[in-house]
This record gives sequence, C-alpha cells and structure tokens, in this order.
Amino acid sequence: MAAEEAGHGRLVLFSPVFLGAGAATWFLAASNVPAVSLGLCLLVLLIAVALCGHARTRLRAILLALLLFAGGMLSAQIETWRARTLILDSAVTTTLTGRIERREGDGEGRWRYILDVTGTDAPEIKRPPERISVLVRGAARPFELGDIIEGRARLTPPAGPALPHLNDFAFSAYFDGIGANGFFYGAPKKVTEQPEQASSVGEAALEWFYRLRSGIGDRIRSTLPGDTGAFAASLVTDERRAISDETTEALRQSGLAHIVAISGLNMALSAGIFFVGLRVILSLFPGIAQAWPIKKIAAAGALAAVTAYYLISGFAVSAERAFIMMAIMLVAVFFDRPSISLRNVALSALVILAVSPSEVLGPSFQMSFAATLALVAGYDLWKGRPMRENAFAKLPIMKPFFMVGGFFGGIFLTSLIGGFSTALFSIEHFHRLTAYGLPANLAAMPVISFIVMPAGMLAMLLMPFGLDGWLWPVAGFGLDLVIAIAKAVAGWGGNIDVARLPGWYFPAAVFGFLLLTLLRTRLRHIGTAIITVSTFAVVLLPSEAVPDVAISEDGSLVAVIDGEAMASNREKPPAFIFEQWQRALAIEEHQKPVMLQATKTPTMSDGKRLQLSPDQQNEAREAMRQVLAISPTSRFSCQKRAWCTALLGNGKKLTVIENAAYLGPACDTADIVVTPVRLRFDRCRSGALLFTGETLRKTGSVELRFTDSGIDVATAFGPLQRPWMRHRAYDWRSDTFADASQSPVSDSGE
Repeated sequence: MAAEEAGHGRLVLFSPVFLGAGAATWFLAASNVPAVSLGLCLLVLLIAVALCGHARTRLRAILLALLLFAGGMLSAQIETWRARTLILDSAVTTTLTGRIERREGDGEGRWRYILDVTGTDAPEIKRPPERISVLVRGAARPFELGDIIEGRARLTPPAGPALPHLNDFAFSAYFDGIGANGFFYGAPKKVTEQPEQASSVGEAALEWFYRLRSGIGDRIRSTLPGDTGAFAASLVTDERRAISDETTEALRQSGLAHIVAISGLNMALSAGIFFVGLRVILSLFPGIAQAWPIKKIAAAGALAAVTAYYLISGFAVSAERAFIMMAIMLVAVFFDRPSISLRNVALSALVILAVSPSEVLGPSFQMSFAATLALVAGYDLWKGRPMRENAFAKLPIMKPFFMVGGFFGGIFLTSLIGGFSTALFSIEHFHRLTAYGLPANLAAMPVISFIVMPAGMLAMLLMPFGLDGWLWPVAGFGLDLVIAIAKAVAGWGGNIDVARLPGWYFPAAVFGFLLLTLLRTRLRHIGTAIITVSTFAVVLLPSEAVPDVAISEDGSLVAVIDGEAMASNREKPPAFIFEQWQRALAIEEHQKPVMLQATKTPTMSDGKRLQLSPDQQNEAREAMRQVLAISPTSRFSCQKRAWCTALLGNGKKLTVIENAAYLGPACDTADIVVTPVRLRFDRCRSGALLFTGETLRKTGSVELRFTDSGIDVATAFGPLQRPWMRHRAYDWRSDTFADASQSPVSDSGE
C-alpha cells in the first residue's frame, strides 16, 4: 500500500505539510534560530538530494522532507525580516498625526482608519509605530484616503493572549504591519486641504484600489439600508464592521459566519457563475462554439472575474488564499488538467506558505484548507465509487426530482464534511462548536447560490454603467432571508463552549486528519485511528486543572474560579477578554463583585499621585480585614475606585488595588496583590505575591493554581526574544531593552 501511495504521487501532497511544519516550528520556538545555521542546513540538504539520485527513493523522500522542513523555517525567518513591524511598547495618550491609508465604517457613525504615522507630540513617542489602527467617533463626515489628520489619541499595543496558550493577537498584528490600536478623543482635524499623494507608483495603485473598494461599499450601503446593505458590502469588499453585533453573533452561532468572509465559497461561486454563464452564452453561437475553445475562453473570463474580485476585496488573507486556489484550478483548465484535485490544493498551499508562512498558525488558513482538503478528498472517493444504472432515474417525470434531490444532497454532504473537518480547528482556536450548522447551511446555501451571488455578480458588472440599482434589492431580499435563517437557528441555542484541550491533542489530531485526507489506500484509516484514540484519551484521561485565579495582562481584570462559577473584580468586565475566559474555561456563570457601602475615598489633588496619611492607611487596612472576615468565599468585595478583596476557598487572601496608595494596606492583609499600576518594584514587604502592571507587561496574562507545594504560576510569555513580543521588554525611560533572555516569571515575585 505504501508503494501504491508513492506510485500515485501521494507523497507530493505532503510537501506543504513539511513546509508548514518547518514554519510553525520556527514561529513557536522560544528564541530565534540563527539564519546562518538554517542556510547551511539548507545547502547541505540540497547537495545531499542532488547526490542521492533517483534510485534510492526512500532516502530521497526523507531528504526532500527535511529540505522542505528547513525551507519552511527559512521562509518564516525571511517573512519576519520583511515585516519588521515596530510595535508600541505600552499604552500612551499623545497628539497623533497620520496619513489615512484605509478606512471602514461601522454603520453607527464610527470609522476605523489605518494611519501611516507621521508624528507624535506631548509626549513624543520614542519608538512610534509606523502604522496603526485607530477609531474615530463624532466626525461630521468621514475623512478621505490620503488626508492628514491630527488629534489627541489613546494608543495601546496589540493584545497578547487572554490566557496562557490562547491566541496572541500581537503575532498577527506584527505580520499585518499594525503596531498599535487606539481611538481619538473627539473628532480629529484635517491638517491639509488637499490629500497627500502616495510616494510611489505601487502605493498609488494600492490607494486607488482602496478608494474604489470604499466607493463600492458606500454605494451598496446607500442602496440597501441597515444590516442588509452592510452584509452585501461585506460579500463584495470584505468590510464587515457595519454589520450589527446582533447579526454577527447570530451568523456565528448558526454556523453561517463563513458566508461573510470573502473565502473559497465566495470565490468558487463567483468563478462558477461567470464560467458557466459565459460558456452558455458562447454556446448559443454555433460558429464560435465550433471554431473556438469556449471552455478555455470561459475559464479565462472567470479568472479575470475572480482577479477583479480579489483586487476590490481589500487583499484580505482569506481572499488571497481563495484567489490563489481558484486561479490554479482555472489555469488547469487551459492545460486540460482536472481543476478539482488534491494536487491543486497542495500547490496553492505551497504558494501561500512560501509567500506568507505565518498564516500556518492562523485559524483562517487552517480551517479553509481543512474544509477544502476534506471536500476534494471526498469528491475523489465519490468519483471512484462503483456506478450502477438506475432505470427509474431515467424517466422524464422523475428527472426534476432527482436533480433537486442531488442538489440538496450535495449541500448536505458538503456541509457535513465541511463542518466535521473544521470542528477540530474551531475547538482549538475559538473553544466553541456550532451544533446546528448543518440545517442552517441547508437552508441558507440555496439562497446564496441562486439569489444573492448571481444578482450581486450581475450588479457588479453593471455598476460601471450605473445600471446596478435594480439588482441590489434582489440580492438584499436573499440576504434578508439568510439573516432570518441565522437568527432563527441561533435561537435554538446550539452554541457549545469547549474548554481548552491538552497541548498534545491538536497536533496529534491534525496529523491523523492529514493521513485520512491525503492517502488513498487503506493506510488512510491510520489517521482515523489516531483521531479516535486521541479523542477518547482526552475524554477519559484527567485534564489539566482549571486555574484558581486568572489575571489579565494589564492587571485590571482578575477572576476567581470556583467550580462552575467565575467571580471577577469588575461589575462589567471587558467583553473581549472575559468572553475568551468563559469559552476557554467552559464557565458561563459570572459572579459580580459585592459593592460596599460608599465611603469618602481620598482623591488626588493638583495632578499629583494620591498619598494616604498613616491614619488613612490604617483605616484602609482595617476595612480590608473586616471585609475579608465577613465576605462570601471566592467572591470579590469592592470599594469603588480603590480596592477589591476576596477570601479564596483555600484560605488565601487576594486583593486588587486600582491605586498604588493602597499597596501598603493590601500587602499587609493579603497573600496575593494585583495592581495595574506600573510600579518600579515587584515585591511586597510582607512577602505577599505581587503582580504589577510592569511585571504583567512582561509576563502577559497569568494563571494561578494552588497546590500542596505552593502556588503554580503559569504565564503567557517566557523569555521575550521573539520580534512580536520584544516590545514588552522596552523601557522608554532609559530607551533600552531589558534582558529578554530571562523568563519574566522570576519578576512576578514567586
């Protein structure tokens, strides 16, 4: 069977697997691998492959696999060098000046701009990021691309993992070239009357495409109001912010969120509609059909259509991946090769991994190729099935029924295969499963295929002539049906939160999935066995203990986990972080803090730091002790704008302070103290474990587990040696970097 796999060229299909594994290894390593060592390793392997010859097939296959692995590592190094994104080191409020490169509205008068930073002032940032994403509220009208704007803004670095082993948003921001996120205090002002021109031909062309994209989105939203127009614009330009949170959540819970993203589905439908439509039109003219290869002409037209679609889609990663895949499949038609094949999938994966190897760790890349791989492998099995004559199906009266049944059967199978193939990745990255995605897709996909996409494509073809106005309501009618389906299915409550799984499970299950889909003989069932055994092992073996305390990376949010409930120190915790905690820990119940009776809280005067007198410190110390004596176990009791304290189930005392003036009383009364204030020291005089804004900036989010031997501290980051986390070791006061080779765990006071 192994010889048969090699004879059918199945080993070639594993080439992107080895390339991607090398890239993933480089990105997940604790420190940078020397480029010189990688280059020498690659050179030695190239020479070994050349000397090996074709006779020693097994040795040659092993050497080629190692060569691809080393090549993946080197391509990851090159992409990191190419990005060189400068990430803001810490949150700051400054006067910001920048040139608008991109913009996107949310339908409520707020606009998200991508700015090329040209200056900062009061204070001047020593290491300003080159490009940032910033939100503008209250502007009378949106600014145009190329405008120079200025205003007072709050900037923060891209967020790290909400908990250890969760998604690091700074990683993707680094390779997207975004060095900070933020918002303007009020509407900024335009500095120049005329937009500044791009500095190069490439930048000018890119800006022209963004202007075209923005104009198309505005035209669609002006024709179709509300969520319908926002949904339609997202299918064309990938601008999703204007879709309301309610509709977005309904699409996510119903398993229809993949429709919003410009991905393989959208590209395949647009290419298929154009290909079939143009081929049918040309076939109506016998002279053309007999003299010209209309199939290849239709493929060329479809390739031009998907290229235009990609150019106006904003160059999203999912659109780039789908475009490369569709382009390879359409080019295969020119050479009379099968357009749907595993080789084409492997080739598109190789192209993407060679250009953007960082995508190998992203959920978008993984889920897209998992679904495509499973569908193409399933298609190959379907083609190879034994054919049997069905006389009943040949009856003229029965043909329509078999056609309709075949269509819905195809949707059923593709939805089933796509859902199962992406479930593993949805659990790993989003910690959730959609139970009713299959019926939702069965109901929505005919609407998308027969109403929305044909009307939308025809509208886009007629838009340059101003004749698209009557077609958008047709597409809007279909999208209204899809939104109604999504909300109805979401109302069934089929969203299932799945807690974090052991670290070994995901790579083991992915390896089994690859064997199952890439092999053609019975050897593929080894993959089935690996997935089955690893899944049963996760269910039956004891899992890692849930943390007793979770601390956000800025120290402003702390939660105590006790059984099936999570008590936080905030009445309204930040949804972005807290919802990730709930999904990753599979805990829904939120216990809000008990707010103590309001007392006169000392305030700062003349802009100086709050200082407590000895009597005020004694009062605060006594108040904390009294609260700890009477407060419910594992639940915070809070003095507003001052401190929160909780007595844990094991008798430990935890206190969170908002102001450093309460540090003395907190250290004297608690075993664990957390503060978002960036203090210059990291230890309590009483010996209590102290987490400050400064130490948390280096460690990232923290989990505490209480064991018989003490407190087990798990941090999101170890040594800060990778480029996308290096900014955490920067000290703006001295304009230097701390020793990034030391693990920040030691800085936490353990």
